Amino acid sequence: SPDKDFAQCVCKDHIVQLDRRSGRVVDEKAVVSRFGIQPKSVPDWLALVGDAADGIPGIPGWGPRSATVVLRAFGHIENVPLDASQWGLALRNKEQLAESLRTHRDQALLFKTLATLREDAPLPQREIEELQWMGTDLAEFNTFCQRWGFERIGRRARELFASPPPSDSSPDDAS
Repeated sequence: SPDKDFAQCVCKDHIVQLDRRSGRVVDEKAVVSRFGIQPKSVPDWLALVGDAADGIPGIPGWGPRSATVVLRAFGHIENVPLDASQWGLALRNKEQLAESLRTHRDQALLFKTLATLREDAPLPQREIEELQWMGTDLAEFNTFCQRWGFERIGRRARELFASPPPSDSSPDDAS
């Protein structure tokens, strides 16, 4: 996925992100190149800067550059001193940034929580074959779509299910 959120999962040599659209493999070096911070700081960066795709507005005054500089130095929002004179960073608007963070610290921590992918979700012990998706009950899906106002998606699903599945064989294979 090209989703920025998944960059937080990348670590050293054994976990990478695959952007299936571009076919690009995103390793730790690529995350640092893109964001200027380590993967573990991505939720903090998204909390400060915002992520429109996930409805996270960010903190007023914070942009990609300021978030990168501050998080490169402190790693996480919780480690950022509330007094800008303790930052030791060359940011011309650090007093305003510190004030914004003091004022909106609770929101920043909430946004960080929302941007953090959970690793502790309980998973039932099952065989891998049991986890394979077997489709959906179209009537149940249609009811869901109507209830929540997703008529267009429901209509598209009905059209897709009404179409014959694509054939794996070419006309020349018929015997």
